[in-house]
Amino acid sequence: MGMPVLVLGVGNVLLSDEGAGVHLLSLLKNHPELPEGVTCLDGGTLGFELASVMADLPALIIVDAANLGENPGTIRLFEGAEMDLWMSGGRRSAHEVGLSDLLDSLKLDDALPVRRALVAIQPASLGWGTTLTPPVSVALPEVAVAVIHLIRLWRQSSADPFANEEHSHENDRNTR
Repeated sequence: MGMPVLVLGVGNVLLSDEGAGVHLLSLLKNHPELPEGVTCLDGGTLGFELASVMADLPALIIVDAANLGENPGTIRLFEGAEMDLWMSGGRRSAHEVGLSDLLDSLKLDDALPVRRALVAIQPASLGWGTTLTPPVSVALPEVAVAVIHLIRLWRQSSADPFANEEHSHENDRNTR
C-alpha cells in the first residue's frame, strides 16, 4: 500500500474558483490511477480543528486556489521548504490567514508533515458562484494527475533508502 497520504482540498465552493481544491476531490477520488492509502478530505474554508488531522502525517498535499500572478488555470507545485517559503512570502493561497496560520501552528507543535506540498491553481474569478470558470475546470484533470504523480514520487523515494530527500528541484515548476 505504501505511505499514507492526506490530500486536503481547501476552498469555499460558493465563491467560484475559490472552491477549486474542494471540487478536485471528487475527480481525484474517482480517478482510476489513485493509489491505495490516499485519503481525500474536504477542508472547506479551513479551521484550527484540521491541525489535529494534519499533525504528524507522513505526507500531506494541499490543493487550493492561489494568486500566482499567472493566467487562470495555471498550476504550480510548491513542495517542502519551498511551500513554507511561499506561505510566508506574502504570496498566499486565497485563504490569506487560515492556511498559513494552520501550518504555523503545526510548526510550533513540531508536528508539520515532513513530506508536504501545495498544489496551487490560479483562479479566474473569486466572485459569487457555485461553478468553476472554464480555465480552472479544464485544469482540474491535470491537477489530479500532478497529485497522483507526486504521491508516486514520494512513495518511490521513501521505499529507496538511497533516494535523495530533496528528490529534485522540480518543486517550483509550472506543470502547465
